[in-house]
Amino acid sequence: MESRLKALGHPVHPMLVMFPAALLVTAVIFDVVDVVGGPDFLGEVAYWNIVVGVVVGVLAMAAGAVDLLAIPAGTRAKRIGVTHALINTCVILLFAGIWAVRFAADRRGAGGGLIAIELVAMIGVGLGAWFGGELVDRLGVGVDREADLNASNSLLAQAQSAPERLRHPESAG
Repeated sequence: MESRLKALGHPVHPMLVMFPAALLVTAVIFDVVDVVGGPDFLGEVAYWNIVVGVVVGVLAMAAGAVDLLAIPAGTRAKRIGVTHALINTCVILLFAGIWAVRFAADRRGAGGGLIAIELVAMIGVGLGAWFGGELVDRLGVGVDREADLNASNSLLAQAQSAPERLRHPESAG
């Protein structure tokens, strides 16, 4: 099943998901280092990593929803996709809650309770990524129909397929 939302011939969702995953995991690492005696600025950097991670995470969720809605009901891919979406939604909600608590605090750093929540959310990041990998690598969700080891350049393939879509619009998308 090919991705429905693309930019320059590539699915948008996988382009976006790496940013919140990296930013949120890095925020947890920085918070742990900050709490165990690292430089004070790490708590502030972690805070901003969370802010950007949540914002881009919401964008990634929107892009993923486009593809999720296109997966046929009653399939293993739909069940895995819904699980992937639910886990990652929980992760974004947990980090949004952490952001809200830190936003209202005098100091941007995290304490022990917030770090415990961050660690739980980080496990969610790993689980969500595993389910996402299962969707792509095992079930072929989001994979171009013409993918193979000798496939043409995605930009070239888009240019070549555009006239075909114009001649036969009923077969497009």
